[in-house]
Amino acid sequence: MKTKTKFISGFAVFFLASWCFSQLVHAADFTGVPRIVDGDTLAIGSTKFRLEGIDAPETDQVCINASGELWTCGIESRDQLVAHVAGREIKCMSSGIDAYQRTLGTCYLADEDLNGWLVQEGWALAYVKYSKAYVQAEEDARIHQRGIWKGAFIAPWDWRHKNNKTVILGAFSVPIDAQKILLGPSATEGAPSPECTIKGNISQNGERIYHMENQRFYARIKMDKGGGRRWFCTPEEAEAAGWRRSLR
Repeated sequence: MKTKTKFISGFAVFFLASWCFSQLVHAADFTGVPRIVDGDTLAIGSTKFRLEGIDAPETDQVCINASGELWTCGIESRDQLVAHVAGREIKCMSSGIDAYQRTLGTCYLADEDLNGWLVQEGWALAYVKYSKAYVQAEEDARIHQRGIWKGAFIAPWDWRHKNNKTVILGAFSVPIDAQKILLGPSATEGAPSPECTIKGNISQNGERIYHMENQRFYARIKMDKGGGRRWFCTPEEAEAAGWRRSLR
């Protein structure tokens, strides 16, 4: 009898836990007008969403356009999302939390999958390391040379750790000197835009710290030294990517 009672109690606890979890997942769906942080990160209220299954160019990232010129593709990706949403209400459905405490999810503008729209229009790539949901959308963007596929670029996941072995992607006729252009000093000497001057540095113990222009160590950080250094446009963007503000 005791064994049976324990079994019933255990089943009840399991059922209750499952019900509570389903309610929490449902409750974690958000509706509202978003603040666009970058091409794959947005916020509704105080909740930051990382658009799942895609990876957009970083806001400090530069690409090569169809004319062989550098352009700030990361800022363009963000701005295209801002223009497309146009201050309208969206709904984001959560599926978990990432390593930077952002809510992972898929967001919708009416019935349109915004994650898929970004890939379809060439403003993000299918993040196949985590999902193959948008592989076909990426292939369509590549074939029709939309967005960053018009020229040459580095995949966002490689941009964050770029070196001279980094693979260059892009249109059918990628410039022969694309790697030299994208990895050369001109891509790292200065901020990609006057609006993106926040410096992200990685400390000796691996901590990600960002520095504003008026802070003590800003001038000492040489952005052409590699080592995972990043440019950011806003403190919110830096914090959404997992960096904290320098204390001095």
